[in-house]
Amino acid sequence: MQSSKLALVVGANGVIGRKLIEELVAQGWQVVGLSRRGGVDRPQVRYLAVDLLDAQMTRDALQPLTQVSHIFYAAYQDAPDWAGLVAPNLTMLANVVEAVEPVAQGLEHISLMQGYKVYGAHLGPFKTPARESDAGHMPPEFNVDQQNYLERCQQGKRWRWSAIRPSVVGGFSLGNPMNLALTIAVYASISKALGLPLRFPGKPGAYHSLLEMTDAGLLARATLWAATEPAAANQAFNINNGDVFRWSEMWPKIADYFGLETAPPLPMPLEQMMADKAALWQTLAQRHDLAVTDYQAVTGWRFADFVFSWDYDMFADGSKARRFGFTQFVETEAMFFALFDEFRQRKIIP
Repeated sequence: MQSSKLALVVGANGVIGRKLIEELVAQGWQVVGLSRRGGVDRPQVRYLAVDLLDAQMTRDALQPLTQVSHIFYAAYQDAPDWAGLVAPNLTMLANVVEAVEPVAQGLEHISLMQGYKVYGAHLGPFKTPARESDAGHMPPEFNVDQQNYLERCQQGKRWRWSAIRPSVVGGFSLGNPMNLALTIAVYASISKALGLPLRFPGKPGAYHSLLEMTDAGLLARATLWAATEPAAANQAFNINNGDVFRWSEMWPKIADYFGLETAPPLPMPLEQMMADKAALWQTLAQRHDLAVTDYQAVTGWRFADFVFSWDYDMFADGSKARRFGFTQFVETEAMFFALFDEFRQRKIIP
């Protein structure tokens, strides 16, 4: 049975957006996927290619979408520093809202994808477990600015908002600079091709700190729950798998999956150390008939370096979502192995 709801998913080709569209389709929704690259239409889903930094292009593309009931915003524009993230990311959100809200009279909800930067997790050791009620930190911080913008826009309106705060997200996407699981898989594949053990390349303290992740499927289900559960309206929620781990325990298991030995951790900036491995990846792609030969499409070394630099605990309290009614969880070890299986089935890695 087809739903009467029409979802606009902004950032449709990312790890989060892809899985969210799958979940919406599975639940019978009609979907418009928005991204810079667009996509191939299929039943229940059509795609629009839009540069969200261009206000006029965004208005022209989105004003016909008068039937949109829910906006799921998961777009992101990278920048070389924290201050540089604010203007483009706030502008893109505002361009979407100001194009859709005036024409979509049945708009019910706007969902905003955030992260632990709200708590200052990217700056250094922070209070853990982080809670939605924790005090803010010194700006700049685009996640906070985006939420403040939505709260102002929502005053006196019938639609509601939610802010979803995942940890590092595990899922499938190509050309995404923040796909940690795929980057680890490529790192392991290259290590194996070179006859090397799988060394943890991050800071020594990061090998033993507590960490958590968020499965993209779990995140999609939680995001849709928050957007449709009346009690969750105008709330922020930490969404995580529900367990914590240390790389010192997880890393040997990942190595074993790829048939590799481990060796003591050795701090290595992957963005530099793996910069010359494109030719090797091309050879592996041809040898194993991989579906993707573009080295840049399957790696995110800069983000991996960032994650592996966390020599402090990185986790949040996910109990608020459970108290409001979302009780699902995913074992992180099983998530990694399921993703690696998927990468192989899709012929993304050997």
